[in-house]
Amino acid sequence: MRTLHVVTHPEATHHVEKVVGGWHDSDLTPAGRDAAAAIARALRAGIPGGADVELISSDLRRAARTAEAVGELFGVEPLLDRRLREKSYGEAEGRPQEWLDRRFVPLDRRFVPPPADGDRMGHHEGVPGAETRAECARRVYAAMDDLLRRPREHQIVVTHGFALTFVVAAWIKMPFEAAGSVSFAAPSGSITVLREDDFFHNRQVVAVGDTGHLTTLT
Repeated sequence: MRTLHVVTHPEATHHVEKVVGGWHDSDLTPAGRDAAAAIARALRAGIPGGADVELISSDLRRAARTAEAVGELFGVEPLLDRRLREKSYGEAEGRPQEWLDRRFVPLDRRFVPPPADGDRMGHHEGVPGAETRAECARRVYAAMDDLLRRPREHQIVVTHGFALTFVVAAWIKMPFEAAGSVSFAAPSGSITVLREDDFFHNRQVVAVGDTGHLTTLT
């Protein structure tokens, strides 16, 4: 049986500074570091000792620091994979969130929301340098293809909120072309559990965005 434990990094400095994330290389806040420790403890409690565990993470600091906290408890080094990064927001990254929000103003229209129908994957929202949904999905799908080729009993994947949707979509073998409207909501610091049984080889989505391990921090 294979189980993927997919972690969305907890609170990062760009959250409290109210700047756009994406590839902006923010770090964990003190609260985020506490949450990362709680994530590590929850994973350790749920994975049997002696199990074969692989740890893979986005290379952005907020994810890599989370993976480091997990790796310390498991005695494994995280493998950093830039393909697990958040969607890039181009020139908006690191700017105040209000700068991006102003582009939603109808009279401005410099931010173009995707259409309800049509080419949602290839749609460009109008922020210079930003990725399309397709560009983000393509690299996450490729990362998933690679890690699923490696036989492991447990794989821990540390990524970001938007990118997590494509981790789950790739897991359930959703065709790339069909991923234009799908969204799996997972809050910061959450754990999503994906499992494949050995007999039927059905791929299950056991839990999405679980934050029960964070309740002791509030």
